[in-house]
Amino acid sequence: MKAFFREIVVTTILALLIFLAIKVTIGSFIVVGVSMEPSFHDGQRLLVSKVVYRIQEPKRGDVIVFQPVDSKQGDYIKRIIALSGDTVEIKRGAVYINGSRLNEPYIKKPPNYTTKQQKVPENSYFVLGDNRNNSNDSHNGWVVPRQKIVGKGWLSIWPPAIWGPVPEYSLAEQLTSSINSYLAESPLIYIIR
Repeated sequence: MKAFFREIVVTTILALLIFLAIKVTIGSFIVVGVSMEPSFHDGQRLLVSKVVYRIQEPKRGDVIVFQPVDSKQGDYIKRIIALSGDTVEIKRGAVYINGSRLNEPYIKKPPNYTTKQQKVPENSYFVLGDNRNNSNDSHNGWVVPRQKIVGKGWLSIWPPAIWGPVPEYSLAEQLTSSINSYLAESPLIYIIR
């Protein structure tokens, strides 16, 4: 009888430890609103890695969940566009990082606004929603401090039709695509070819 109770106690303790480990390392997030369309939709559920940024630094292109700086609303979800020390500018329907235009296949439509060139402060990130013209994000004059980041979008879990990992777009990939599309459209290239 003692062995039976010992097994129950050990199993309960193990289950509790596993539950706490999952709770500390993974969070659940529900997308609210349309600011991240077409990548994420209102009501979509994501799992968020809370520990990834203890192992590595956030990167351009990461989809993050963070506590808003100037609001008591729930957490926000946006895409990191620029890192600490980067310069960012939005003009003529495009985002420029350190003077280079980004090719952004994930956005709904190009931005219909401009921002002056600005340098991202230390330990902060410039974030934008993928639905550029319908998003409260860094183009409104604020950045995300490092300590406000909850975690990185990791896995879409609801609805089942769009289950899977959150797609990633590295800066190198975006810059290469931008250069290739520019070269393909440039009239000088036709003369040289």
